[in-house]
Amino acid sequence: MIRLCQEYVRPDSVEEALEALTGSAGVARLVAGGTDLFIDLQQGRHPPVQRLVDVSNIARMQAVEETDEGFVVGAALPLRQMVRHPVVRAHAQGLVEAGGLIGGPQVRAVATLGGNVGHALPAGDGTIALLSLGAEALLASPESERWVSVESLFRAPGETTFDRRREMIVAFRMAKRRPGEGTAFQRVMRPQGVAIAILNMGVWLRMAGGKVDDLQIAIGPAGPRPVRARRAEASLKGSALKPDDFEAASQALLEEVHL
Repeated sequence: MIRLCQEYVRPDSVEEALEALTGSAGVARLVAGGTDLFIDLQQGRHPPVQRLVDVSNIARMQAVEETDEGFVVGAALPLRQMVRHPVVRAHAQGLVEAGGLIGGPQVRAVATLGGNVGHALPAGDGTIALLSLGAEALLASPESERWVSVESLFRAPGETTFDRRREMIVAFRMAKRRPGEGTAFQRVMRPQGVAIAILNMGVWLRMAGGKVDDLQIAIGPAGPRPVRARRAEASLKGSALKPDDFEAASQALLEEVHL
């Protein structure tokens, strides 16, 4: 049996988790569901870990909170609970659709949005949905907490722009759905047995007067990072979504992806 770590701790607060993360004598990693990290460790794709810091017992990271303008989803909330939550279903159908496609029922029972984003793969289902929603992530360090765009978190496949040795994703923040707005997620898969998608796409759209008032499109894998398709977005703004409009958007999309 492969030993995944030398130490295992399960803190009750973000502050305790950061203390455990930064205070380890060796490599420390956060874990909630562990559906990506454990496989990487078992298959030798991740360096040995001295300490695993399990954040699944932190109530703040398991919560869904509604505010006047938006809602917040804890980074350690299992996907199965997220896709069933009435607030998420009311305001982010695209995120519900993406979350319902990650793994199988057993994976979704423990896997989390925080893990999906933190693993930093360009094809992450939850990641693509969050980008299309213009979501922000709450990053916590021993010194402070700050909200940053989810889009800004990625450097390269498996690499984040924040320091995973001393920072952690606590939650995600999104706007509520307003009249005329909608979201959706779609995935094109390889043959059965291969888990990585050929293409993921998330869309947030606002219509007014029968035309596109605003929209956000996220795609991946289309390069080393998940991306917003801003040229395609621009080509569709003000359109009535007729066949010619989609043809122009497809061409714009092909011109801006980086394989």
